[in-house]
Amino acid sequence: MADLKGFNQNEQGRSTPVNQGANDTKAAAISTDTLGLKNPAFWYSGGFIVAFVLMAIFAEARLAKIVEVGFSWSVKIFGPFWQILLLATFVIALAVGAGRTGRVILGNLPVPEIDSFKWMAILFCTLLAGGGVFWAAAEPIAHFVSAPPLYGESADLQQRAFNALSQSFMHWGFLAWAIVGSLTAIVIMHLHYDKGLPLKPRTLLYPVFGERVLTGQTGAVIDACCIVAVAAGTIGPIGFLGLQTSYALNTLFGIPDTFTTQLIIIVFAIALYTLSAISGLTRGMQLLSRFNVMLAFALMVFILLFGPTNFIVNGYIQGVGTMIDNFVPMATFRGDEGWLSWWTVFFWGWFLGYGPMMAIFIARISRGRTIRQLITTVCIIAPLVTCFWFTVVGGSGLAFEIANPGSVSSAFEGFNLPGALLAVTQQLPFPLITSILFLILTTVFIVTTGDSMTYTISVVISGEREPNAMIRTFWGIMMGVTAIVLISLGSGGVTALQSFIVITAVPVSFVLLPSLWNGPQIAQKMAREQDLYRPNKVEVRHKISEEELAKASTEKKGSTEKMSKDSMAQKMD
Repeated sequence: MADLKGFNQNEQGRSTPVNQGANDTKAAAISTDTLGLKNPAFWYSGGFIVAFVLMAIFAEARLAKIVEVGFSWSVKIFGPFWQILLLATFVIALAVGAGRTGRVILGNLPVPEIDSFKWMAILFCTLLAGGGVFWAAAEPIAHFVSAPPLYGESADLQQRAFNALSQSFMHWGFLAWAIVGSLTAIVIMHLHYDKGLPLKPRTLLYPVFGERVLTGQTGAVIDACCIVAVAAGTIGPIGFLGLQTSYALNTLFGIPDTFTTQLIIIVFAIALYTLSAISGLTRGMQLLSRFNVMLAFALMVFILLFGPTNFIVNGYIQGVGTMIDNFVPMATFRGDEGWLSWWTVFFWGWFLGYGPMMAIFIARISRGRTIRQLITTVCIIAPLVTCFWFTVVGGSGLAFEIANPGSVSSAFEGFNLPGALLAVTQQLPFPLITSILFLILTTVFIVTTGDSMTYTISVVISGEREPNAMIRTFWGIMMGVTAIVLISLGSGGVTALQSFIVITAVPVSFVLLPSLWNGPQIAQKMAREQDLYRPNKVEVRHKISEEELAKASTEKKGSTEKMSKDSMAQKMD
């Protein structure tokens, strides 16, 4: 424990002095810039989103072509770079967490601001989003039906299923989690809480470019790119929530799968995540996250008890083992670029797009945590929990498919994600109730992502750690309305937006790149400031021994020289 050495007990990590006085408070209260209109990043990001929507309305074919060309170019040119970037981030993060730097306390606060359960619940729910439900059911069956090229086809159906789980684990496991909140979170937390720099993506480049990146148009463009990336990554799931939940309600209850149904679902989601974002970290976000974690845990226990328990346990153990055994080959696989562009590289672009904004969000909720706690949770525990969740949901689907061929794959045909989920839930006890609970879980997952990203965008635009309710409401509603407009045009608009996040990952990846060396350097710097480099007993004994030997050698040399001088003096006499 570093005690309190290196911590500013008066400031406690505030970005502004505590003694500003009532005048500053009054000035902030009467400020007319409630939406951050004076921030160029607002206009760049908001303008781009508006332009995208207008093109989707009036020039959908041209937009689709532009996105297609940009997507292909991005995955082909930058795919190898992204693969190395994610792998390097994970390896370096583990090294930083395992060494003495792991004891560094982050956030200029000696005690965690949020207790462990609430903290981990918010982390899990923010990143997984709706993908943690629909993709958990769909991706394993997708890799089972069409085997990944690294593994190839296998006559042994059980081994084929384990390989499918392994590939899914790679996409949603260690590397995905590491890029969104390990080294980048360390950099952001130090520069914000210790140095007083703003909670903005541009801050990640401060160690490279210095003060000039914090002001001017360059910094605004960097922030805007990151906002667009995370907005696209949030709007897409909101839109698909409407589409997929509407499909499920039609299948279960015969409710018409129309735009009206989709609209009602999305409006409900908008209201939930906007109110949650307004209420702040200590209320709505925590309550929703805790509810979601408890519901997910209850569903896991239910499926373990009443589902294919033996297959789930075996699938998890062997799937994780297979992933670890083939970790580097899967992470660096380049044998089939076509397959990579729609699987591994697509997911890497997706998570990269979230990277800077998630780092800011994690920095905001992780004050008082050590680097080891952060790295262990984000890079190890969270991925293993995610893999287990994928095994429970997707592994059940694989077990049902093996026992009854076509029972899941037929429903998934045409890449029907909600169809795969319902095919799984319909083969469990109490199918209707189970399906409804999974739909609720999906909705809350997306809501928790929506509220956290609404909050984070508002932080970046406003420059305040606690942005006002107006700006949070504006961005929450704007993302929801954008999703509504896009799905009104059909699923093509939302699909184009989701593909676009891969394009935005190109500039965002260069924002994340310097953290590979800045993260370890900053961790070492904080370790020295917190007096964590005290030598251990072995080092002390070794040093004392060397000093004693050096002293003895010096004394022996001095004695020899004295004897020599005495001898010469006698001869001269």
